[in-house]
Amino acid sequence: MRGVYLVSVWLHILAAAVWIGGMGFLVVVLVPVLRRPEHRAAAPALICGTGVRFRWVGWISLGVLLASGTFNLAFRGIGWADVTTGRFWQGPLGIKILLVAVILLLSALHDFVVGPRAAALGQANPGAPEAVRLHRQAAWLGRFNLLLALVVVALGVMLVRGGPW
Repeated sequence: MRGVYLVSVWLHILAAAVWIGGMGFLVVVLVPVLRRPEHRAAAPALICGTGVRFRWVGWISLGVLLASGTFNLAFRGIGWADVTTGRFWQGPLGIKILLVAVILLLSALHDFVVGPRAAALGQANPGAPEAVRLHRQAAWLGRFNLLLALVVVALGVMLVRGGPW
């Protein structure tokens, strides 16, 4: 059973790396390049195409994270009864799980509401005020999600290596 647990931990880390690495690539590499004047004409189509492609990668990664994280908790002896106690929610694990819930909500809002609306308006009329507003909103949702994901990783490190709690 320990071998299955180690595979689950490996999948958890791999899924986190793919998801966070993809978000980091979008924020740190792709978007800054597309802001250059020589690439602005292609930016809406590239952002839309990249976003749609990464959406599936991201949601598969999130699914793997949820499944492996649940298995990892069960392997460590944490079950539903523990979730109902107040003590569970006071430490880094409770904070991590709450942040994961926020990340899931923000990801759904970004990927299925704001992002598609921004893409549709941006392709139809790139300079329209509503398109610009939605584009900025989608960008900030993505950046905030990346920040929350990095906090979740820090909490995960504290769980296994100890922290200030």
